[in-house]
Amino acid sequence: MKENVVLEMKNIHKSFPGVRALQNVDFTLCEGEIHALMGENGAGKSTLIKILTGVYEKDEGQIFLKGKDKAVVIRSPQDAQKLGISTVYQEITLCPNLSVAENMYIGRTSGMGMNWKKVNKDAEEILKSLDIPAKATQQLGSCSIAVQQMVAIARAVDMDCKVLILDEPTSSLDDQEVKKLFKLMLDLRSRGVGIIFVTHFLDQVYEVCDKITVLRDGQLVGEYEIKDLPRVKLVSKMLGKEFDDTTEIKDSSLIYDKEDAKDCVFEVEGLSSNAGIKPFDFSVKKGEVSGFAGLLGSGRSECVRAIFGADKVVGGTVKKNGKVIKITKPINAMKNGIGYLPEDRKRDGIVGDLSVRENIILALQVLKGFFKPLSKAEADKFADEYIKLLDIKTASADTPIKSLSGGNQQKVILARWLLTHPEYLILDEPTRGIDIGTKVDIQKLVLKLASEGMSVTFISSETDEMLRTCSRLVVMRDRKMVGEISGDDLNQSKIMSTIAGGENK
Repeated sequence: MKENVVLEMKNIHKSFPGVRALQNVDFTLCEGEIHALMGENGAGKSTLIKILTGVYEKDEGQIFLKGKDKAVVIRSPQDAQKLGISTVYQEITLCPNLSVAENMYIGRTSGMGMNWKKVNKDAEEILKSLDIPAKATQQLGSCSIAVQQMVAIARAVDMDCKVLILDEPTSSLDDQEVKKLFKLMLDLRSRGVGIIFVTHFLDQVYEVCDKITVLRDGQLVGEYEIKDLPRVKLVSKMLGKEFDDTTEIKDSSLIYDKEDAKDCVFEVEGLSSNAGIKPFDFSVKKGEVSGFAGLLGSGRSECVRAIFGADKVVGGTVKKNGKVIKITKPINAMKNGIGYLPEDRKRDGIVGDLSVRENIILALQVLKGFFKPLSKAEADKFADEYIKLLDIKTASADTPIKSLSGGNQQKVILARWLLTHPEYLILDEPTRGIDIGTKVDIQKLVLKLASEGMSVTFISSETDEMLRTCSRLVVMRDRKMVGEISGDDLNQSKIMSTIAGGENK
């Protein structure tokens, strides 16, 4: 190992049943360095971190740490901790009902006969040395999320951590709290701590990091000095598309272009939510397929969740045909003709133990009210109609939905919303994790629905798919709306430069 290298991961491989999560990945971290680990969903970031922290066991490869003569074996988070590897997660894992000092020393000393005066004094000194605005004796739960994360970092530092992993630490913080966290990170860097920073926020990477390692599809794309990787190049490496790539093909059979689209059906003005979305304006025209583009974590899903009332709206208005409507929960949206296929179909979409039929009629039954149940004949009729319409591969309508393939589960959720005959249908990652044939079926269906007058908003991590289906794209970055693209500008290069924040950045 080079003199200032504190961590070296070589030739790391990891597979799960049917999935190769990491293949021949290298990662190097130096002392006194803030190193961003970047990649889209499924790139392998979490798997690499979990191998380093002993949550997963690697299939192949070696891990070297400064001060160790040979490769180390990390079989548990406790092993990682003993070796000086600490992780602070987005979700605080400390105990809010205990004091700050108790959280800093929990699990490290016995409560019996503990010298609390000394513990509080030691904790106070650490907090002061790191300029953390908290008292050792105050209850952790009374501190802001940012300060709680700083306390978690202080605990790690006091345990003599050499490698500090910060996994999405700024997701729940406001701008001022982020500044305080960055100040602490820079302080730790000056003390020689190596920091791995996992984040989706591009601006933050360029504000605080020294190097970037990019993963894509479980493989190493490269390691770069921050000065050598402009934002637009970073975006292209994460997405696997070169900035000047002109190969995106617009299949004319899939393009729906409605020049005479009528006035807005739905409009939102200054909408913001408790998910941290900055106020945004957005409109939907009849028979139009619009889309939200941006990297994972940019806020594209949170925008449509706010429109549907799935997240708590804290500001702004929604209008339907020019009249203000109130959407505080999904049932309000449904009654106003909005349907929403969520990003996570397993968690928010399917009801696994119910049959295909029961899943298809669920939204319509909610609209009717559970005291007015659909008859068995009606339920059978609707289920058979949509199984045929969407070519859902299932043994019967009685089959539990959890036994269907991912693509067919997605078609069932689509059927659920189509049965309510929405005026406006929001589809968040409708083709993720499904086979190419079903993907094309869904894309064609979206354009057919638009040609019949339905308004659709389509979100996908695959920009090629967005270009094939959408006539207008809203671009998100760091939970803000940063641009809108349509017409001749609707191409790969323009999308990536807008996500990156301009070609010169």
